[in-house]
Amino acid sequence: MTKKATQPAKLIDNRRARFDYELQEQFQVGVVLNGPEVRAARDGRVHLVGAYVTVKNNELWLTNSSFSLPSTTGSTEKTVDTNPRKLLAKKSEIARIIAAREQGLTVVPLNMTTGGRYIKLHIATAKGKKLYDKRETIKKRDTERELRRNFKPQSTGK
Repeated sequence: MTKKATQPAKLIDNRRARFDYELQEQFQVGVVLNGPEVRAARDGRVHLVGAYVTVKNNELWLTNSSFSLPSTTGSTEKTVDTNPRKLLAKKSEIARIIAAREQGLTVVPLNMTTGGRYIKLHIATAKGKKLYDKRETIKKRDTERELRRNFKPQSTGK
């Protein structure tokens, strides 16, 4: 029996999370999705900017993420679905996340991978940055870019 060819791994990244938050402990969790949501995730039509994780009844829920779903009526319109989605994690991980929430930390999604059979979401406990911290991050990134540009090896056109 031959093995099915797997789809290449797609990565849906939330770059804003690394800019707005100081990341601490990271977790990998599963996501409960239905058929059209799975298709949207595999096609990369998911937005995690502004999304966060909440805890209800000792369960994790992904809130404010948007999935662009194709219309079922046959028209070319796409609907955006922002319903909360249940996250699947171990009890020990959920307990650590709840403890972090009680300390005042936020839980934010970092990225979603869709390679292979399962769709996984990487989340992290995080502390929000102040405006001056964000400015410092931008300044540091710009200086590093300038250093890389100045010390780039020059090719000789011989």
